[in-house]
Amino acid sequence: MISKQTVLYIEDDPASRSLVERTLNHAGYRVLLAERGLEGIDMARRENPDLILTDINLPDLSGREITTTLRSDLRFQRTPIVALTAQAFNEHRAMAMAAGVTGYLTKPLDVEALPGHIAYYLEGGKDQIDQQVLSEGQTRYMQEVVARLEERIRELETANNALLKLDKMKDSFIQLTAHELRTPLTLVFGYSRLLEDTPQLKHIIQGDDGLRTLMKGLQDGIKRMQDIINEILTISRIMTNQIDLSIGPINPALIAEKVVGSVQDVLRFRMLTLHFDKESWPSRMRADADLLNLMLMNLVNNAIKYTPDGGNIYLTASADEQEVRIQVRDTGIGVAKEEQTRIFERFHTAGDTQLHSTSKTAFRGGGLGLGLAVCKGIVEAHGGRIWVESAGFDLEKLPGSSFNVVLPVTAVYKKPNNKL
Repeated sequence: MISKQTVLYIEDDPASRSLVERTLNHAGYRVLLAERGLEGIDMARRENPDLILTDINLPDLSGREITTTLRSDLRFQRTPIVALTAQAFNEHRAMAMAAGVTGYLTKPLDVEALPGHIAYYLEGGKDQIDQQVLSEGQTRYMQEVVARLEERIRELETANNALLKLDKMKDSFIQLTAHELRTPLTLVFGYSRLLEDTPQLKHIIQGDDGLRTLMKGLQDGIKRMQDIINEILTISRIMTNQIDLSIGPINPALIAEKVVGSVQDVLRFRMLTLHFDKESWPSRMRADADLLNLMLMNLVNNAIKYTPDGGNIYLTASADEQEVRIQVRDTGIGVAKEEQTRIFERFHTAGDTQLHSTSKTAFRGGGLGLGLAVCKGIVEAHGGRIWVESAGFDLEKLPGSSFNVVLPVTAVYKKPNNKL
């Protein structure tokens, strides 16, 4: 059985697509349809058609630009590419031929003649054009390409300026909102402590397990809200270059030990083992102690979040005269290759947000997607770098992840990268 030859038709007009499809199907061809230039290019590369039929005026790319793009691909250097267009002027035909089309057909379409034209081009036929006319067409086509390129660059610049303005407004809104939330939350926290310390209530709470549980739940909820707001404010300061480093002599081993101590309850509850040897850590460097603590806490919490119950987390460090190298490695679910850069972006969360959990310590628990972005901002503000290494994401094989941080022994404040 002889396989049908394939014709790809790129046309944004539904009536024209339908008419050509019916005509060529009836003539025994397999017809593929695309509505836009980029869609047609993708389809051509995927299907490798025997002939490409394209309109000139399309919503994204012109038929001439499609032809030039495909002709740059070795697979399509000999493929017949035929223009089917309402542009009937000789200068339009010359420009299309200059772009590399094999033939030029004009609308209104002659349905009876179309199969014959297609067969002619498939058999190696090609339209002829005077060299002088072709040279003039090449000049006009080059001018058109340059003009369209300039127009698109201007459009992109306008769109980019609008996005930058919107991004600045967004950062300002986030910062203002966080500040506005912090004020009433501080009052709630203060009043809750006053209630707890009131002699009459204190006596009742001490004798009632239920009330103690309620008060603890209230305080835990307030603490969680404070952590979220502080996280938002930190990333906001990083993004607006308002982060203020208090660089001084610190002991990273003691900071790491404090972080490890703060997660012991979670580790016991989740049956996780955190391997940490304080003696192997460097004891001296210059950095911002509070921000280094926040960075380590976020990395450890991230490892806890993505390591199943019973797994292992390794917190290690080494140093030489120039650099301190910190690694947080886990036996968790890993990070997909395509996600390994994006996870450091603001508000990026791995997985389906529909399955989002409110717990930040449960396996694959919740969060705003700011923890790693905060880490990146802190590290870069110190003049360091951070990256992740993982064989990929796998819930069964658990390939794990290694988050690596390199910081200068003597940090000097460096403006953070705003493209988090």
